[in-house]
Amino acid sequence: MTLSDTHADTHADAPTRCALGLGSNLGDPRANLDAAVRLIEQTPGTTLVARSSDYRTPPWGPVPQDDYLNICVVVDTYLSPQELLQRCLGVEKELGRVRDIRWGPRIIDVDVLIYGIRKVQEDNLDVPHPRMGDRAFVLIPLAEIWPDAPLGDGRTALEALATCPDQDGVVRLEYAD
Repeated sequence: MTLSDTHADTHADAPTRCALGLGSNLGDPRANLDAAVRLIEQTPGTTLVARSSDYRTPPWGPVPQDDYLNICVVVDTYLSPQELLQRCLGVEKELGRVRDIRWGPRIIDVDVLIYGIRKVQEDNLDVPHPRMGDRAFVLIPLAEIWPDAPLGDGRTALEALATCPDQDGVVRLEYAD
């Protein structure tokens, strides 16, 4: 499924199309991602539009750890950017996320990547996510479900993917069930 409409937040009565990035490498990562998506789906005023395939990805950053499972989801929401962030943090907390080591292993990570065409720069929220255009573990699942997602730098997810490094380490998983 591909999405072509960004649903920019130009009308107060219309939802905003957003992208979230999710990752897990502790416990049962697949179950953690599924649980996070279910919780996001249960959020009042938010509709799940698309979920990417699961991708096994190498860890990012200086901390030695197991590979991750990463996905992206696209939602339409009436939540404000801060409300959406707080919901993502709530999902993390509900699933047992403990923030102790920066870029360390985690049971679940839920990041707000895109909020319509808006740019938000606040102490705890920076969207569009400033580094997603250089991260294959974000761009590959995002481009799968929303190739023309606006990255905020004039490029779409698919355009950024064309020059993104480290794509070889990102492997789409196929499940027998």
